[in-house]
Amino acid sequence: MPADRSLPTRASLLERLKDLGDDASWNEFYQTYRELIYSVARKAGLNESEAEEVVQDTVISVAKKMPDFRYDPAEDSFKGWLLTVTRWRILDQLSEAENKPAARHIGCFGRRRDAHGHDRTNPRPGGFRPGRALG
Repeated sequence: MPADRSLPTRASLLERLKDLGDDASWNEFYQTYRELIYSVARKAGLNESEAEEVVQDTVISVAKKMPDFRYDPAEDSFKGWLLTVTRWRILDQLSEAENKPAARHIGCFGRRRDAHGHDRTNPRPGGFRPGRALG
């Protein structure tokens, strides 16, 4: 995983992310920050599936905030804010896990299902498209 300081925050990318329909920019954002978010979630003790869910929930949270987001590197750090959002989503995931029955199970045809019966075999493959997730 790239170290946090090796991920430069580009103001131009953040500005393009204000357009939820800009799939290329959102894919670039996802490819740039996915591993950082995922590794923080894994270090917090989440399993692979839970960490992937934190990645998706974090990106959705970012997408919801981007239209009003103001980036001023002199005042604050985008990555600092992103990691704060990631920690909130980790806490959500841990809280959700506490409220679920302990047993997760394999459904018919070998599909991994959570306690609510949702298919978790391959959560959200192929990058992220916020327009679909928010719409």
